[in-house]
Amino acid sequence: MSVFASRRERLWQTVKTDGLDAVLITNPLNVTYLTGFSGDSSFVILNHGKPLLVSDGRYRGQIAEECPGLDAFIRGPERTTIDAAIEQLTAMSPRTIGCESGHLTLDEFQKFSDGVKTAAWKSSPDRVEILRRVKDETEIAQIREAIHIAEKAFAMFRALLRPTDNEKDLTDAMESYVRRAGGKQTAFSTIVAVGPRAALPHAPPSLNTVSESPVLLVDWGAQGAFYKSDLTRILWTYNNGNFSGGRKPSDKVRAVHAVVKEAQRRAIAAMRPGASSKDVDTIARGYIKDQGYGELFNHGLGHGFGLQIHEAPFFRPNVDVKLEAGMVATCEPGIYLPGEFGVRIEDDVLITSDGAEVLTHCPRELDECIIEF
Repeated sequence: MSVFASRRERLWQTVKTDGLDAVLITNPLNVTYLTGFSGDSSFVILNHGKPLLVSDGRYRGQIAEECPGLDAFIRGPERTTIDAAIEQLTAMSPRTIGCESGHLTLDEFQKFSDGVKTAAWKSSPDRVEILRRVKDETEIAQIREAIHIAEKAFAMFRALLRPTDNEKDLTDAMESYVRRAGGKQTAFSTIVAVGPRAALPHAPPSLNTVSESPVLLVDWGAQGAFYKSDLTRILWTYNNGNFSGGRKPSDKVRAVHAVVKEAQRRAIAAMRPGASSKDVDTIARGYIKDQGYGELFNHGLGHGFGLQIHEAPFFRPNVDVKLEAGMVATCEPGIYLPGEFGVRIEDDVLITSDGAEVLTHCPRELDECIIEF
């Protein structure tokens, strides 16, 4: 059985327990997860466990190449994919159909329910997403590759960094570095923040240059064929004394960096099967609070990632998920001093049966992150 057939079987077992005859998958990422198909505008129907991919003529050859042996219905240009899926569902005569209410618009759901009048529809916002929380070996291998690509791209970033570079140019450059390193694209819009702008956790790129402050925050990731990675590092840049900041990081930056690094270490040590995601967040958040920076850590500790850059499990005070072996998540505590600087250290972590494996290997010690021009 292929990895995709195995995923469909796992999904079908959950569908059966809900008393459904069929399930309609419309989220493109979930279609990819269940089939390996990399295109869009296509749906998957599981009818009593038997899969059907509903697509259009643009993808006929691609489906044959990416999804060998998978039954497909290819619609003509005179109708929509929704119309084609309604036709196929009607021919299957299911009594109950499950759908992805977290993805379908109200208008789309109305079209489906009006089109297949004989069936009762049952919504579920995250049936496939729940399966995606635990990665299989194929997914973990692709995540490792996405991390490798991101780290190669960051090495280029460091080597080519110049004092006159501005944030906007550097975010654009990272896209090129990721592609040159073998990636499809960056995993999300890269964040490059100089000095006080590093105190904005999701700082949009400005024209501020590296020369304006020695503190440089870089949050980036890469996408391989499908799967993503996500890292953050703080760099200390030095230009022979031509701008503020000495050859070595200031005592204040060192102190804040040390607190963030220790908070991350404690949290990662707690990331093991059976642990609570909320409790892991509390460990890091509590340590930062005890050091006097509690109100300056203003986001969740981390999040799962894979086909999406933000997916379950989430590590924050209002989410309590039991961790399982095979989950992959970021661990990214931060402290943000308005008007001064911010420090965030982000690594990608695999939950194993024995605890946590840190998958990222970029230097994170502050003295390893000094750039001299």
